[in-house]
Amino acid sequence: MPDENDIVYDTYGIDIFGFLGRVANAVKDFFGFGDGYGQSGIGTFFDSLGVWWDIYSVFAILLALVFIWAFIYAKIRFGQVAEIEAQQLEEAVEAWHHAYGGGGETANSRWGQIEEHIGSSNPNDWRLAIIEADIMLEETLDDAGYPGASVGEKLKGANETSFTTIRDAWDAHMIRNKIAHSGSDFVLTNRSAREAIVKYERVFREFGVL
Repeated sequence: MPDENDIVYDTYGIDIFGFLGRVANAVKDFFGFGDGYGQSGIGTFFDSLGVWWDIYSVFAILLALVFIWAFIYAKIRFGQVAEIEAQQLEEAVEAWHHAYGGGGETANSRWGQIEEHIGSSNPNDWRLAIIEADIMLEETLDDAGYPGASVGEKLKGANETSFTTIRDAWDAHMIRNKIAHSGSDFVLTNRSAREAIVKYERVFREFGVL
């Protein structure tokens, strides 16, 4: 035994396991986990984590199903809106065609209306001009004897030897298809609209329509 003349040194260390136990017990007491009798604090803590993980997993699955349903619904609605816009555009073209396409109107007067539309500052007028020009293209191909139920089928039956502006007709017709099938999703610039009208004009001049 040390006497009063001896120098006693105390050795201090870190009780890691004791520290972890106190942390686990503190967490258990804070959340109210465990009954406190014969149950490990750390075990109770991790058991509780397992319960919360199960709850989180169920919630995450339900949330994912909601997002999937919302995506499918938005996709369907977007398609419906595109169809409505395409139908409205077709109705506008048909109304314009009845107003200006018949009753003694010549090809030059119809073309004059198209030029007025393409000179407008309204993108919808540009779309209308291209669709009306495509109607004139179909009539021109019919008069020239090209078979087919659509402009595309008629152009497939043509060749560059007898139809030197067929490439222009295809390019312009593809713009028309994008307008008709994509609706407002297709961004039509004034430059591309004017280029399409110029290509239609080349075709009409080749066939003597203008």
